Amino acid sequence: MEEHKIVSREEWLVARKQHLAKEKEFTRLRDQLSAERRRLPWVKIEKEYVFDGPNGKESLADLFDGRSQLIVYHFMFHPSWPEGCPHCSFWADNFNGIAVHLAHRDVTFIAVSKARLEQLEAFKKRMGWSFKWVSGFGNDFGRDYHVSFTPEEMERKQMFYNYRMVSFPREEAVGVSVFYKNDRGELFHTYSCYSRGVDMVNGTYHYLDLTPKGRDEAGLSFTQAWVRHHDKYDEPA
Repeated sequence: MEEHKIVSREEWLVARKQHLAKEKEFTRLRDQLSAERRRLPWVKIEKEYVFDGPNGKESLADLFDGRSQLIVYHFMFHPSWPEGCPHCSFWADNFNGIAVHLAHRDVTFIAVSKARLEQLEAFKKRMGWSFKWVSGFGNDFGRDYHVSFTPEEMERKQMFYNYRMVSFPREEAVGVSVFYKNDRGELFHTYSCYSRGVDMVNGTYHYLDLTPKGRDEAGLSFTQAWVRHHDKYDEPA
């Protein structure tokens, strides 16, 4: 960083405008990709799922809460774990306050985990989160959307994740899934993304991408090795 190129304001402006042209092209490509995503075919959901939430037992249709679109964040929290995944918690720290804005675009946002509801409620209180979080304990939702793995898969170290067979170190994985409900009450799965695909919903990472050091993870044992639950950092912000 100490040897970084230093120039006059005029030279900086020339370089900045050149980079701006690339940023604008990237924005146009992103808009095109988003439009293509919306044109993807859908899969009709025939299976019933029941979740435990703050309102009691709720079906997948109930989770839409009167809207036609539902975004589900698959939060890594296995029933045997003492607390939720620190990396999913890093993502979840970006979620407070978004529900009201999404609702005004006909979208409901929730998080779903395999852990029991009482585990979710206790951890949610500790973290100070306000978004809705429901438990899929006992149903196949996590399995069907490829974020929950069986003991047999863990033993073989082979599971289907992010649209391919991989080895994954834990029983639960992260993802985002999107659903649509039509006027007849029929439900459809429209989209899911996993792994680096969920970067788009982490505002903190996007802020870091603007800085000189960026995410600054190149020398770590693994990306996000620095991440802690926000109440576990050595020094508060």
